[in-house]
Amino acid sequence: MMMKTKNKPTAILLLHCPDQPGIISEITKFITDNQGNIVYLDQYVDREDGMFFMRIEWELENFIIPREKIDDYIETLYAQRYNISFNLYFNDEKPRMAIFVSKMSHCLYDLLARWKAGEWNVDIPCIVSNHEDLRYVAEQFKIPYYVWAIKKDHSNVAEVEKAEMDLLKKEKVTFIVLARYMQIITDNMIAAYPNHIINIHHSFLPAFVGARPYHQAWERGVKIIGATSHYITNELDAGPIIEQDVMRVSHKDTPESLVLKGKDLEKIVLSRAVTKHIERKILTYHNKTIIFS
Repeated sequence: MMMKTKNKPTAILLLHCPDQPGIISEITKFITDNQGNIVYLDQYVDREDGMFFMRIEWELENFIIPREKIDDYIETLYAQRYNISFNLYFNDEKPRMAIFVSKMSHCLYDLLARWKAGEWNVDIPCIVSNHEDLRYVAEQFKIPYYVWAIKKDHSNVAEVEKAEMDLLKKEKVTFIVLARYMQIITDNMIAAYPNHIINIHHSFLPAFVGARPYHQAWERGVKIIGATSHYITNELDAGPIIEQDVMRVSHKDTPESLVLKGKDLEKIVLSRAVTKHIERKILTYHNKTIIFS
C-alpha cells in the first residue's frame, strides 16, 4: 500500500500589471536562480485593458531566500519596475474562514461537510448568525456559534458590527462566507475584508434580484434557473462574480420544486467559489475576476 506523501511547502504569487515584455521571464528567472522548483504557472492578458495577470507557485524546500524576505525582494526588484500589484501566500498557512448564516441550513451543511471530509485546507474558527436556529448544526461539527440579533429598526447595527469585528479579529479570520446570511453587510466590514467576503445569490445575476426569485422565475415561465457566487461590495449584489451555474426546468415545475433545485445549485456554486478562494486562484480587477485553472 502506497503512503500518501505530504505536500511540500510552496509559495504562491498572484500579480497583475500593465502588459509588457519580459515579466514572465524575469519572475521565473528570479525563482529558478534562487533554486526554487516551479510547480504551477498560469497567465492571462486582457488585451482590451492591456493588463497582464499571472499565478505562479514554487517549492520552498531548496529556495535560498527566506520566506519572510520574499515579499521584500519582489517589491524591490520587480513591483516598482513593472508597476506590479501582487499578493504572496504560502500553502502551509491555512486560510481562516468565518461562516455567516441565518435560518437556511443547506449551504452551511455543505460547507462543513467538505471541511470535515478534508477537501479544503482551511480552518473554521466560528459561525456567526442573527438567529439561534442553526446552533445545533454548529454543535454537530463542534464549532463555536455566536448570535447577534439585529433589531427591526436596525438601531443596534453599529453595536452588532463591533462585536462581530472584534470576534473576527480575535479569531484571525482571513475571509468570510455568507451561507444565505439574510442581512446587509456594513461598509466597515466590507472595507476590512475587500474581496474576501463571498456571497451566494439565489439567481443567475443579473436577473430576478430581490425577494422570492424562484416565484418570480415561475411567474415568468423560465426554462433555466441559476445561482451566482460573488464577492461583496458596497453595491448590493453587484460585486465581482466568482462562479455561476444553471439548471434546466420546465412548465411542470412548481415554485416549491424550483426552490429545491435552486438549493442544490446554491450549494454547488458557493462551494466552487470557496474552493477557488482557498486555493488562491482568484484575482480581482475592475469588478471582474480572473479565475486560474
